[in-house]
Amino acid sequence: MAERVDLRAELAVERRAHDPGRVLQIAEWIADRPRSLPRLLELLWDEDQGVASRAALVLERITRAPSGALKSAVARYKDELIGWLSDATFAKVRWNLALMLPRLELTISECRQIGATLQTWLDDSSSIVKTAALHALAELTGQNPDSLPEVIDLLRMKGRSGTPAMRARSRILLNKLERGIGVHRKPSGLHIFD
Repeated sequence: MAERVDLRAELAVERRAHDPGRVLQIAEWIADRPRSLPRLLELLWDEDQGVASRAALVLERITRAPSGALKSAVARYKDELIGWLSDATFAKVRWNLALMLPRLELTISECRQIGATLQTWLDDSSSIVKTAALHALAELTGQNPDSLPEVIDLLRMKGRSGTPAMRARSRILLNKLERGIGVHRKPSGLHIFD
């Protein structure tokens, strides 16, 4: 990818909002250029659902195993990302924010703020958003251990009464949390909740 890149144009390549377009190439480009992060974050709120969705996917991908410089760059925008969480409307933006926020170093207060928003997403119309919210709540227990009993109860409940995706994810998360091994896995790139 060339040194000068119009991120919006690159993210607007596909016609359908859920097509990934050039997300992998853009993620690699941004990972090498943390100074480009502010422009990517602006695009999370683009009125074009495809652009916003692909920007969120890029953000989720680059936070999986970030370099030190990229991790620092993302950390500088932590407050904005947490604040924007409750304003996210597009499903793909929501689930990607839910997946990436627990990867940041958070305070107990920040975990609670994120958790409160994620709790409201458990009633979202999108099964993927609900499942991502559930996964994120489980991941937040690593930084807010006081929430563990409540999250375990939630996982047990959703493991019986949630959508099929929520039931399956709840069983996996509950098994890991009850065994005390946490919910983090090495990202494979194949699974949406890696």
